[in-house]
Amino acid sequence: MSKPTAKWLGILGLWAFVGFVLSTEVYFNLRVSRSDVSFFEVAQAQYARALLWAIMAPLVLWLRVKVPLSRGRFAFGVSFHLVVSLALMMAYYLGRIALLLLLESGSLEEFWTVAHQSFFGRNLIDAAYYWAVLAAGYSLELYRRFKNEEVKAAQLESRLIETELKALKQQLQPHFLFNTMNTIAVLVREGRNDDAVTLLARLSALLRMSLDLSRVQEVTLRQEMEFIDRYVEIQKVRFADRLTVRTRIDPQALEARIPNLLLQPLVENAIIHGIAPQTKPGTVELIGRVMGGRIQVEVRDDGCGFVPDSPDNPRLRKGIGLANTRERLSKRYGPECEFAVRSGPGQGTSVWIAFPFKS
Repeated sequence: MSKPTAKWLGILGLWAFVGFVLSTEVYFNLRVSRSDVSFFEVAQAQYARALLWAIMAPLVLWLRVKVPLSRGRFAFGVSFHLVVSLALMMAYYLGRIALLLLLESGSLEEFWTVAHQSFFGRNLIDAAYYWAVLAAGYSLELYRRFKNEEVKAAQLESRLIETELKALKQQLQPHFLFNTMNTIAVLVREGRNDDAVTLLARLSALLRMSLDLSRVQEVTLRQEMEFIDRYVEIQKVRFADRLTVRTRIDPQALEARIPNLLLQPLVENAIIHGIAPQTKPGTVELIGRVMGGRIQVEVRDDGCGFVPDSPDNPRLRKGIGLANTRERLSKRYGPECEFAVRSGPGQGTSVWIAFPFKS
């Protein structure tokens, strides 16, 4: 069902309910003096009454806009709408009396006598309906304003988060660039000029790929892994046979959308702080899977490890990778994200992340 159709059905249902309430109230009042009264006959008149007010509602809403109950005009507005509501009530009441007399006797000779004798307090309900429609108009206006402010607040929060995420991401790019340039300097000092040239060429390709994705907040895990492959090629120039990188990514997980440059700092941490300090060869493993509607990614290494809560931990003291990644995930996914670090001296390190899967 389309939204406009649902809206009109809702309005129709509202006025049908008003007609039913009126019919029920008048029917039981008449039953006190007339046992033979028919609910159907009462309903005809009262639904006609509800129909009239349904037709009059747009006029009342228009008058609300033209003569608002606003500050500085409140007294005039109340007086104006009070007079109009009473005038509409009297017009409906007198019109109905005239119509009944014409249908029953074809004459209006006793019009004022009948009008005077037939007026009861419940006829004031027509004036009350005027004010009810007026109140509904103000309620809808306040609701629209609230929703607009809510949307604006959500948009502002989204823009602030995007700005913060962009700033966090931009911290990472110069971070790995600095480390790579440092590696090139080490190669030059060691006289490994061919390796330095190869590293520069690979760095150029990596930067070109990074620039292509610089405006993108999310990429697929497949795209992130292509970036990781380029980055690992650079690191292998420095570490040669000392570094092995393995990947175990489920095909479904490759289509998951993740924050851009999410895994690179984790892989860099594993290499720089896990593998580099030790003399023996080391392995970095990337694992990705989809379970229970969530994408789970793990970056683990068999390096020197550390004590996660220690203030002397170099990964916390020097690097920005773990803290930056944790903050980015927290801002983007909030409590729906899980981030865990497991490590121990000589036992390697594992960084495990899980957040909602989106393809």
